[in-house]
Amino acid sequence: MKSTLLPLLIIVLTLIGCASARNSATVQSTASPQPDQPTSPEWHWRDARTLRVEGRGWPDATPFCRLPDSAQSAVPPAVWNLSRHSAGVCVRFITDSTSIAAIWDGGGAMPHMAATANSGLDLYARSDGLWVFRGVAKPKLTRTTATLATNLPSNPTEYLLYLPLYNNVTDLQIGVTPGARLEPAPLRIQRPIVFYGTSITQGGCAARSGMCHAAILGRHLNREIINLGFSGAGKMEPALADLLAQLDPALYVLECLPNMTAEMTRERFAPFVRRLRDQRPDTPILLVEHPIYPQGADRNELLREILNELTAEGVPNLHRLPGKNQLAGRENGTVDGIHPTDLGFTRMANVYEPILREILKASD
Repeated sequence: MKSTLLPLLIIVLTLIGCASARNSATVQSTASPQPDQPTSPEWHWRDARTLRVEGRGWPDATPFCRLPDSAQSAVPPAVWNLSRHSAGVCVRFITDSTSIAAIWDGGGAMPHMAATANSGLDLYARSDGLWVFRGVAKPKLTRTTATLATNLPSNPTEYLLYLPLYNNVTDLQIGVTPGARLEPAPLRIQRPIVFYGTSITQGGCAARSGMCHAAILGRHLNREIINLGFSGAGKMEPALADLLAQLDPALYVLECLPNMTAEMTRERFAPFVRRLRDQRPDTPILLVEHPIYPQGADRNELLREILNELTAEGVPNLHRLPGKNQLAGRENGTVDGIHPTDLGFTRMANVYEPILREILKASD
């Protein structure tokens, strides 16, 4: 009898222990993490707003947000809420610190997108005339303190730090070693490029916040980018044309077709362009075809018809970027058949770059 009861007793005790461990794990995972505090003597902290913040068309807007507060009543609620995300916003600074850290809001991620892009930070350095990746800060679910890079050069170097693509930032502190130089990078002379579009424009689903095509192009062209991509909500409402016209860029890039039906394209595209052109008579406008085939073929045909119509009306300085080769390749450079991976975004940037260079050469 004892030989029979002992194994049963062991099994029962094991099951109780496993249940207890699961309960303990559940309690741990639901507990609110304590926010990191900038108390370490290893860092000197500085508010990023005192450095060179780029990617914000309206400097008087709420810090790190993409539309001015006055736009709330004019734009659809979805656009307004997404404008609180810091997509495309970045900080340029010069430091000789051999390590760089940051404190920011932190946050989670969507199921199909890396947290490092959704809520993290992405660091690049200017080296021999090129922007080169230097480090990434991985977010926690709450306020995060993280080291971005170590073993950096001790000579003054220009850095570019991208903020999250799909989360908001209310506070950003940049840390350098005590005694290190930390100052704003010089103001750019060239006017920025404005991108207006969809979740793809906003950066879904890059792996890091500096890896969407708009950010890649900003580094390749060494030019400020204003990212007005609104996930599922880039639909060419008249209020958005008026907001874009408040800016004075070197180029407008309109890439809204993935958010628009064929009917919506017929109704809205040409009036949007006319409205923008009336207020900005000389600024080049690049009309971008749908990058996904064959889903976007009907809208791409409509776009070509609309471009011909506008050109016949005498609307000047319009350009078209074909969609067919943007995500070319057998691998299908997307996460879900729609949103690009880093591979897809790199391919898109490679298709965009020569066309942007040609337009900018004629307009600068």
